[in-house]
Amino acid sequence: MTALTLSTAAVPGLRADAIVIGVAKGSAAKSQGPVVAPGAESVDQAYDGRLAGVLETLGASGAEGEVTKLPAPAGFKAPLVVAVGLGAQPEKDSGYGTEALRKAAGVAARALAGTKKAAFALPLTDAADAGAVAEGVLLGAYSFDAYKDNGKDGKDKKNGKAPLAEAALLGGKPRDKAYKAAVERATAVAEELNRARDLINTPPNDLDPEAFAAVAMTAAKEHGIKVQVLDEKALTKGGYGGILGVGAGSAAGPRLVKLSYTASKAKKHLALVGKGITYDSGGISLKPAGHNETMKCDMSGAAAVFAAVVAAARLGLEVNVTGWLALAENMPSGSATRPGDVLRMFSGKTVEVLNTDAEGRLVLADALWAASQEKPDALVDVATLTGAMVLALGNRTFGIMANDDAFRSAVLEAAEEAGEPAWPMPLPEHLRKGMDSATADIANMGERMGGGLVAGLFLREFVGEGITWAHLDIAGPAFNEGGPYGYTPKGGTGSAVRTLVRLAERAASGDLD
Repeated sequence: MTALTLSTAAVPGLRADAIVIGVAKGSAAKSQGPVVAPGAESVDQAYDGRLAGVLETLGASGAEGEVTKLPAPAGFKAPLVVAVGLGAQPEKDSGYGTEALRKAAGVAARALAGTKKAAFALPLTDAADAGAVAEGVLLGAYSFDAYKDNGKDGKDKKNGKAPLAEAALLGGKPRDKAYKAAVERATAVAEELNRARDLINTPPNDLDPEAFAAVAMTAAKEHGIKVQVLDEKALTKGGYGGILGVGAGSAAGPRLVKLSYTASKAKKHLALVGKGITYDSGGISLKPAGHNETMKCDMSGAAAVFAAVVAAARLGLEVNVTGWLALAENMPSGSATRPGDVLRMFSGKTVEVLNTDAEGRLVLADALWAASQEKPDALVDVATLTGAMVLALGNRTFGIMANDDAFRSAVLEAAEEAGEPAWPMPLPEHLRKGMDSATADIANMGERMGGGLVAGLFLREFVGEGITWAHLDIAGPAFNEGGPYGYTPKGGTGSAVRTLVRLAERAASGDLD
């Protein structure tokens, strides 16, 4: 993990391998070319006020995600200047916004892989900006190399570069309590989010339900979180037919993990449920060729819930947070659940399984009902649930459904505050009829059109009466199969972790009332 420090040192005399500055797109009213952002004044002065022109000559425009490297001016201890694009220049000096800073810091951190120390002279107006830059650095510098031959020096032998080792945040007021708290928060959240990324990226032969449960148990012990793990025997005794039905075809047995963080002064209880299919073959309803290779990511919801609970504990939030990890491996075999089978769920309802590849809703249904028994003030589930949601919202935005419009808005606001793209989705009542079954209480499939909404309606059936609930379908943004962008790497992204943490913070401060 990249080491972070706050610094008030002058840029020219700072010993580092690179100085990171911000550059924005000039507006027609001010400048057609790139504009050097605040924080880089001393660098601009060393170029006799011509830094913007030099950058423009090198092809820089200030566009988001753009990186331009140039030699540092004479007299600087650091040999390199890295100009990173911030996007559009803000109007009326309102600041660039935390998400723009987060993205820019992430891009720069990734571009500086192989560097020991970099100084970030990005425009900071307050502690929140410092926290955003810190978060961006830690998330952008992420690298998953556990399965690579890295040698004794920790460098990836394929590209010869280790992640950025140290980052100094200039203008960060190291003695200011607000700035220190912002960086400490960013560190806790980013470390747990990166742990979620590690879990998502771990091959399924090394991360089955039992192994995931073991990771959760270790972290719980470290951070004072109470943990309970239900194995096959306990699940059978308890009547968790959904989790058992999904895991029936695998040699690796399912698990239900309960993580309980309790705060001494908490007035609210937030319950989180995560889909944890450690590998999804589709079961008997086998996925077509080309759809199996990334299915290790089907436990991203459980990874997000796990990370959020641990982050809440590390931050000492004054809210009780319970996480439920519904873990199973969905495989085809002679013992697997078949299309047409009927499962009796933990709630007592029966479900006709029409498609074994609609398995996530089955494990979530049991966990939602279990979470409902504790009567939390709010209940949120997170899942890579439907391809239909990807078709609706693309690869970078998750959908939010809820049984309460005000709570759906609150979750959306938390996502926006965290910097995660999300969009509110409806639960049309007319789609419920498509899940009627002649054999059971409900079928696990309904109309094809609006399939993401149908899945939400199915889950709603297993939320306890009177409980405020929201469903996050993160199927699109959970796993990035394309190139990295901003602070988002290729592979597991840790989608929804920051939204859940922000939601817990709002609950702790009474903002969910």
